[in-house]
Amino acid sequence: MKKRHPPTHQIEMRIAELSQLFDSMDPTPFHHRDLDTNAERFIESWALEFSQNSHFRIIVHIQEMSQDNPAALVAEAIHNHFEYKSVLSKRKLRLLLLEGQISLLIGLGFLGLCLLGADLLSGFANNTFLKILKESLLIGGWVAMWRPMQIFLYEWWPIVRRGRIYRNLSSAIVHVVPVKV
Repeated sequence: MKKRHPPTHQIEMRIAELSQLFDSMDPTPFHHRDLDTNAERFIESWALEFSQNSHFRIIVHIQEMSQDNPAALVAEAIHNHFEYKSVLSKRKLRLLLLEGQISLLIGLGFLGLCLLGADLLSGFANNTFLKILKESLLIGGWVAMWRPMQIFLYEWWPIVRRGRIYRNLSSAIVHVVPVKV
């Protein structure tokens, strides 16, 4: 069976000068600098439209290009930035899953207490107030399970997807070309 390679998608951005690509508040050298928020959002928004298994080619068109070819610096900066975002994504996932485990333990404990209380109240089937209290305990116990279920069913996979996109962006092919007038 022939193995299919993930598609390579091209992201193109145009800037007037190289400094627009980097965060002006970041004092570190180019290859360690954060990308400008707008540049980062632009690249991310395009990348997130594609499959998490996609590969990327990023072409940066620079209107006022210096004599020195900045391609290596730009590539390293983009790779470092998205590698860092990938690490942050992994950390966020780990913390979310830890929160989910703690929430699950708390939720199960509370649910157990509510079920025990509802079971004790079931002997008083004649009293309307106690019936309402019993049903409220059942509902409250199950509501306590909402957060862990939300984490384990829905919240983790978008973080994993973003992390994979960031990882793929961190190894993107980067070209820097002058704008032709």
